[in-house]
Amino acid sequence: MKNFIYTILVLFSVSVQAQVLTPAKPETAGFSPERLTRIDNMLQTLVQQEAIPGAVALIVRNGKIVFHKAYGASDTETKKAMQKNDIFRIASQSKAITALAVMMLWEEGKFLLDEPISNYIPEFKNPTILKTFNAADSTYTTEPAGREITVRHLLTHTSGIDYAAIGSTEFKAIYAKAGVPSGIGNNNDVLADKMKILATLPLKHKPGERWTYGLNNDVLGYLVEVWSGMPFDQFLKKRIFDPLGMNDTWFYLPKEKYSRLVPMYSGRDVKIKKVTGTVYDNVNIDYPKTEGKYFSGGAGLSSTVEDYAKFLQLFLNNGQYNGMRLLSRKTVELMLTSQLTALPDASPVGLGFGLETAANDYRSVVSLGTFSWAGAFNTHYWADPKEKIIGLIFTNMYETRHWNLGERFKVLTYQAVND
Repeated sequence: MKNFIYTILVLFSVSVQAQVLTPAKPETAGFSPERLTRIDNMLQTLVQQEAIPGAVALIVRNGKIVFHKAYGASDTETKKAMQKNDIFRIASQSKAITALAVMMLWEEGKFLLDEPISNYIPEFKNPTILKTFNAADSTYTTEPAGREITVRHLLTHTSGIDYAAIGSTEFKAIYAKAGVPSGIGNNNDVLADKMKILATLPLKHKPGERWTYGLNNDVLGYLVEVWSGMPFDQFLKKRIFDPLGMNDTWFYLPKEKYSRLVPMYSGRDVKIKKVTGTVYDNVNIDYPKTEGKYFSGGAGLSSTVEDYAKFLQLFLNNGQYNGMRLLSRKTVELMLTSQLTALPDASPVGLGFGLETAANDYRSVVSLGTFSWAGAFNTHYWADPKEKIIGLIFTNMYETRHWNLGERFKVLTYQAVND
């Protein structure tokens, strides 16, 4: 009997350990070490050409970290070498983390996906859509939208909410006049206040009518506060980051981590230069080093490649990581199911991710079911459930001429598969 119990405990221990990312040699996970050197060649060349200051790349397969390297400099002026655990502003990679928080609360019965968000934020009741716009003074007229925004609309960017700073001309002006920010580094604002203002502004189109990239995840971040009764940053830390061991993922970094935040560089010209002023809607680029209080679910987080790999591995593990279950297998399946089949012109998206489906699979080497996204400062990720591969590449570029870095890295990852 004792031997039986001991065997069960050993198997349980191995099972739990298998959920956690651990280093391994590439050849043990079906990769060719020789062919992986092509990644080195690409990134070292870009650094030598001063096309990028540096980068950190990571590949995981079957829960094993088989490639994790840093290239170039974190700071080219001080010659500070890039480190594998350096911290990057991940911008829109925040969106998937927000979606996870939302779906955890959905599992607790806090709301239904297709009910109006005005049930929880009354200011969103009876939305309107933009009818006419006067560019001279940003005045406009509206008409009734005729339907309410739902949680699913927010998760799939079909609400009709546009983006401040990077959206359409009309809505950039409307949001700026109303004081609604882009979400990146708006340190002194409060999320609840700005979302209530956003609720009074017109939509670009009727909810569910088409796909428009917008401030949806900032609204979702505020809804997490409403549903959970906790500030959004505290919910993420207590319910997601601490359980997953994502100790380097923050809206605003602790002071002891300031030195690991990579500076920002502009890649608009042929050669890079450090950004010292503001970006987007007059955002201080060093916002992660402030004591801010605006918790943007769409763009506010900073992280490391290893932390974000843990988050992605949670989904490849069907909702479990580090011995903790954050979601059920069925909820993961729902999040990774294409939601916009009734909108033929929309790219396939799930509840928080872009998806590889039969509609777009011809364009990429990744497998059906792969989920991905990117961040505005040239950070990229994907996770392939069939091949059990995770890929991440982070650099620190604003207005870069090398946005295709993510796709190039993806090609060089898959060409090294050797099983």
